[in-house]
Amino acid sequence: MNIKGQNKQPQSRPESAASAPKTASFAARKADVDTLKQDDKASYPFGKINFICMGVCLVLIIVGFLLMGGEGSSVERGFNPDIFSTRRIVVGPLLAFLGFLFMAFAIIIKPGTCPFGRSRNKNA
Repeated sequence: MNIKGQNKQPQSRPESAASAPKTASFAARKADVDTLKQDDKASYPFGKINFICMGVCLVLIIVGFLLMGGEGSSVERGFNPDIFSTRRIVVGPLLAFLGFLFMAFAIIIKPGTCPFGRSRNKNA
């Protein structure tokens, strides 16, 4: 309703000239659907290889943090030299750092330009 209490009728939209006619052939409609599917795949920000790389990096980060964990030093039992083991202060942080570093690479790389894996070019 508008201010004066009168009902406004909804305006009908004119049909677009670009819309497909109702008598279009099945092959033409199928070609349009295939084109839309290809456009959808091209618009995804990440490809399959990106997700695989991100999953591997996530596992690397988790393993790094698990290697850094362990029993701490408590005053009751005295000094525990295990808190300075190579596993805790070198290997664990290195794996976690590499996981974060490769995660950035997995996010930044474009899906079609991945330097490893199978080539997307069908001629190659």
